[in-house]
Amino acid sequence: MTNQTDLSYPKDNIKVLLLEGVHPTAEENFKKHDFINVETYSEAWSEEQLLERIADVHLIGIRSKTNITKKVLEHAPKLKAVGCFCIGTNQVDLEAAMQAGVTVFNSPYSNTRSVAELVIAESIMLKRRIPLRDKKAHEGVWLKDAKESYEVRGKKMGIIGYGHIGSQVSVLAENMGFNVLYYDIEPKLPMGNATRMDSLDDLLAQSDIVTLHVPATPSTQNMMDRETISKMKKGSVLLNLSRGSVVDIAALKEALQSEHLSGAGIDVYPEEPESKGEKFNTDLQNLPNVILTPHIGGSTIEAQYNIGMDVSSKLINLIDEGTTVGSHTVPPLNLPKQKDAHRILHIHENKPGVLSEINQLLSDMDINILGQYLKTNEHIGYVVLDVDKQYDEEILEAMQKVKHTIRTRILY
Repeated sequence: MTNQTDLSYPKDNIKVLLLEGVHPTAEENFKKHDFINVETYSEAWSEEQLLERIADVHLIGIRSKTNITKKVLEHAPKLKAVGCFCIGTNQVDLEAAMQAGVTVFNSPYSNTRSVAELVIAESIMLKRRIPLRDKKAHEGVWLKDAKESYEVRGKKMGIIGYGHIGSQVSVLAENMGFNVLYYDIEPKLPMGNATRMDSLDDLLAQSDIVTLHVPATPSTQNMMDRETISKMKKGSVLLNLSRGSVVDIAALKEALQSEHLSGAGIDVYPEEPESKGEKFNTDLQNLPNVILTPHIGGSTIEAQYNIGMDVSSKLINLIDEGTTVGSHTVPPLNLPKQKDAHRILHIHENKPGVLSEINQLLSDMDINILGQYLKTNEHIGYVVLDVDKQYDEEILEAMQKVKHTIRTRILY
């Protein structure tokens, strides 16, 4: 018998790799919690670069340009988690990560306010036709008139997708004096005095500004195409700060040139440069009253700070406590801190009999269970056991031999 008081894997041996210029607060947070082996790089890595360097990495942090493929995961035997320091997880093969028992986190809500504020700012700028007046002023033309320049007070804003960002836009828009309409494929309670629309067509026909806040799915692919855009109110404005795949750029250009739409604000595109400074082209360039931004809806100092703190904290809590809240692969468990105990983490295929085999094993080894937590999804299960400090040091090897085990480790 042994009385182990240290972590089963000392923190100075845990390698953390942060790519793509993740905000410095993440590195600071790791070091504050005694993770001293942290490497940071400003650029995205290719699959070849990852294959060369991933073998001894325990935690990796990426943004949107580095892809964690099945092949990469197969070459990462020590990898315990991937932290996506952004909203999405499309850059990670979630199925392969789940089968490998690798936890995947992201930060879906940390930049909500930043995106919502830009929506409001662009709405005002476009209804006042500021892009055109700004361009003329730079050219030395004094375009001082009120032609086609409107207040937003009393106008109707149509929000498509009423999730965290859409609902935040709703609150800000109403405070600016908009009458807010929204449409979502799922029932959502309104914020403030917002009105839920029964159909997308009704929202498009009534809205002075339409703003998109939907995910990239097969059902949203080019949802704003020539037919859909034609249903928008004449003279209205279209904003897309969601995903580049949801707007047919050619159809939008036609609507702007024919003056069916009076303006547009686009932050995301079907094809985007891989890195800062690369050449960027879109058919919407040089059109009047169009605001083009380089996918910076959530790119504020505050948002990046919050994302850095949020995702790094999730990774730290996984290593220190086994907590998986916010995971897209391993079932989410929010675990209490436990004193005077060891914590055993066991990830396994979701098959009948695994838990009973684990309990029988602990009973046979005369190990007392102080707490037990279990969460499963369709494919895998995650069981956490808090056991007495006095335990057989062979328990880890025995747990690894349990049928359908993917991976296991001991904390404290």
